[in-house]
Amino acid sequence: MALSVPAIMRTTAARLSALYLLLFALCAVLLVFYMTSLSARMLTAQTQETINDEVLGLARAYQRGGLPVLVRVVENRSRQPGANLYLIADANGQILTGNVQSLEPGVIDTEGWTTEPFSYKRFGEGELDRLRSGTSDQTPPPATGENAVPAEGEKGHNAIALVLRLPNQMIMLVGRDLGEPERFRAVIRRALTLALGMMGLGGLLIWFFVGRAALKRIDSVSEASRRIMGGDLSGRLPVTGAGDEFDRLSENLNSMLARIATLNEGLKQVSDNIAHDLKTPLTRLRNRAEATLSGKHKPADYRQALEGTIAESDQLIKTFNAILMISRLEAGYSSEHTNRVDLAAAVRDVAELYEPVAEEAGVSLEADVNGAFLVDGNRELIGQALSNIVDNAIKYSTDSTSKPAVRVTLERTHGEIRLCVVDNGQGIPDDADRARATERFVRLEKSRSQPGSGLGLSLAKAVMSFHHGRLDLLPGNPGLSVVMSFPSREDH
Repeated sequence: MALSVPAIMRTTAARLSALYLLLFALCAVLLVFYMTSLSARMLTAQTQETINDEVLGLARAYQRGGLPVLVRVVENRSRQPGANLYLIADANGQILTGNVQSLEPGVIDTEGWTTEPFSYKRFGEGELDRLRSGTSDQTPPPATGENAVPAEGEKGHNAIALVLRLPNQMIMLVGRDLGEPERFRAVIRRALTLALGMMGLGGLLIWFFVGRAALKRIDSVSEASRRIMGGDLSGRLPVTGAGDEFDRLSENLNSMLARIATLNEGLKQVSDNIAHDLKTPLTRLRNRAEATLSGKHKPADYRQALEGTIAESDQLIKTFNAILMISRLEAGYSSEHTNRVDLAAAVRDVAELYEPVAEEAGVSLEADVNGAFLVDGNRELIGQALSNIVDNAIKYSTDSTSKPAVRVTLERTHGEIRLCVVDNGQGIPDDADRARATERFVRLEKSRSQPGSGLGLSLAKAVMSFHHGRLDLLPGNPGLSVVMSFPSREDH
C-alpha cells in the first residue's frame, strides 16, 4: 500500500529516522568545522614556531657580522626552494632585499606578529605571469615601495609574519605562506563533507529500504487486525520467521487470539449446553409443581413434592457451580490459592470417603499409595476432581462381568506424577468417545440410568489444565483407566 510523504512522516518510524538523521547531520557539520579549525590552529602554531626558529638564526647572523652578513644570509635563504618569506626594508619601508616583491599596505608599520593574514607577491611572480599571458615587455615594472600592492587582476598570496626593527631602524620581516595550511584545511573540509554526504546518502537508502519494509510489515499487521476486528477470529497476524521484534509481537498476539477463540468457543458451548441440557430438569420441576397444584392432595403429598423440588434445585445449583468452576479454571484464573499438596494424602482421604459408597454398591475400592508425592496445587480442587473420577469409576464398574473393582495408584515416571483410577467395567472402547467424554454435559450412557450431569470429567480436565497437567482416558482392558498427570514439584 503506497503512502504519500505526509502520511509517511506521520509514522513513528519515519519521525524517529528523520530526527536521527537531523541529529547526525548537525553533529557531522559541527565535526567538520571543529576538525578544520583545529587543523588550521595546529598548522598556524607550527608555522609560528618555524618562523621563530628562523628569526633566532637570523639574529645570530646579525650578531656575528652586522647588516652585511644578515643581508647575505637573507639572500641565500630566500633563493632556496620552498623558502620562507624574507624582507629587509629601510626605515621608510622601501624594500631592499628578500623574496617579497609587494606587500599589503601597513604590514610592516607595526612590530611583532601580524594580527591577520596579509596579502603579498613573491619577487619575480609578476614577470612570470606576464610571460604566461603574453604581455609586452614595455609594461612598467611593479612598485616596490612599502605601499605597493598586487596589481588588479593578479593573484596574490596570504601569509603571516613576524616584523622586527633592527638597531639601525631598518625593518626585517620573516613570514610563512599560508597556502599549505589552507590547502590542508580545504582537503580536510572536502573529505569530511564527502564523508558526510556518503553517510547521509547511506542513511537515506537504509531508511528507504529498511524503513519501507518495516512500514509494509506494520501495514500487514494493521490489515490483519482489521479483519480480526471485523469478526474473523480465525485470522492471525503474519509471521515472517525473521525472529525480530515484529515476529515476537505477532506470535504473542496470535497466542492471545487463539486463547480468545478458545474462550469464545467454550462460552458458546456453555450457552448451548445450558439451553439443551438444563431444559429437562427445569421442565421436570415445573411439571412436578403443576401436578402437585392440580387436584386435592394430602399434606404428606405436598411435603414430598416440595422435598423433591428442593432436591432437584440442589442438583441444578451443583450443576451451575460446576459450570462456573470449569469456566474460571479454563479462563486461567482462580481465587483459590496453591501450595504444597501431598497427592498420597488426598488419595487416602477420597478412598476413605467413598469406601462406604463402594461397599454399598458391591464394588471393591483399593488405594495403592506408598510414600509422599508432592505437587504445587490446590488440595480442594484436586480432591474434587479425584472424587468425580472415583465416583464415575464406582458407578460404571457395576456392569462388570466379574467382581466390580476400582483401584487407585500413584507413581512417579518421566518427571511426572501419575494418579491412575482404573475400573474393570465396560469402559469406553471407542477412541472418539473417550475424547468426547471430557466435554461438558456429554454422557455416553444411552440409558441414562445412572445419576449425573456429564460435568465430572470436564471439571477434572479443567482442574488438570489449571495445574499445568493433563487428563488422559485410556483403555483398561477391561474397563477404563483415567490418568491425572501432574508435573513433579521439582520440575514445575
